[in-house]
Amino acid sequence: MNTASFRKRLVMGNWKMNGGLEANAKLMADLHAGAGILADHCTLAVCAPFPYLAQVQSQLQNSVISWGAQDISAHKAGAYTGEVSAAMLVDFGCSWALVGHSERRAMHGETDDVVAAKARAALDAGITPVVCVGETLAEQEAGQTLAVIQRQLGPVLALGKEAVSKIVVAYEPVWAIGTGRTATPAQAQEVHAAIRASLTSLDAHHVRVLYGGSVKADNAASLFAMPDIDGALVGGASLVADEFLRIAAA
Repeated sequence: MNTASFRKRLVMGNWKMNGGLEANAKLMADLHAGAGILADHCTLAVCAPFPYLAQVQSQLQNSVISWGAQDISAHKAGAYTGEVSAAMLVDFGCSWALVGHSERRAMHGETDDVVAAKARAALDAGITPVVCVGETLAEQEAGQTLAVIQRQLGPVLALGKEAVSKIVVAYEPVWAIGTGRTATPAQAQEVHAAIRASLTSLDAHHVRVLYGGSVKADNAASLFAMPDIDGALVGGASLVADEFLRIAAA
């Protein structure tokens, strides 16, 4: 059975630490205007900075575009200054939460176990965690890519079949994020196929696996042509409505 045909493509924008009320309003208006014709074959979503989630909820609640957060706390509530809980994200209508983005791992010291705990917190609140994995340039050049991915995924897979069946995985080679370098479709497919094999071992073949790393309109189609690439986690290009919509249309 060709299970890829049952996985609706997902294109998700990660605004990172960008935006402002005026710029956001224009971006979302432009996205809303062009997204309708794409909804039948593609799920569109954006992950905004925490302060703008109320604005995103207000402006996108009647559109085909869903929204989420760029991080989530592993804790439910309490003395965790600066953290944002799953329940808070639910209040703002979030459907998604990025967990384990490479920038969180590198800059904030998030371990694989912490990432799994955040994924669990999201799932418990009915939010879909987008579990990000990926290797550094040094790891890639040392031939350690698949070992690194398996290590990062290990604690998430250990959450069990029911939990894993409800996640999304995003493969984002660190050396391709914001660098203008992109894994070739064949390179990306090799890693996606390995991730797919791990998911299938838990009967989670339907879980979508996204590619992230300098995805643009001019390379999206070749990436999406690969059998195990189910969409994209888009960084800088998601801040330009036309570019983001062209990626989705690919």
